[in-house]
Amino acid sequence: MSYIPTIDEASCIGQGDCMELVPEVFQVDDCARVIGTGPDDLILAAARECPVEAISIVDAETGQQLYP
Repeated sequence: MSYIPTIDEASCIGQGDCMELVPEVFQVDDCARVIGTGPDDLILAAARECPVEAISIVDAETGQQLYP
């Protein structure tokens, strides 16, 4: 599988938990943004750590939303 994360910029508070878990995927300034790819399990963990659920995860192969 390959997970595609997207950030809801209106919800993101820029806390940076996602960047700490997967710095090759997320960068945080005022708001998080996706900058690359990484392991699916870590991308999903980063989404689950977001305190405001600003990260959505979609399976690239099926288009199915996996989180939230």
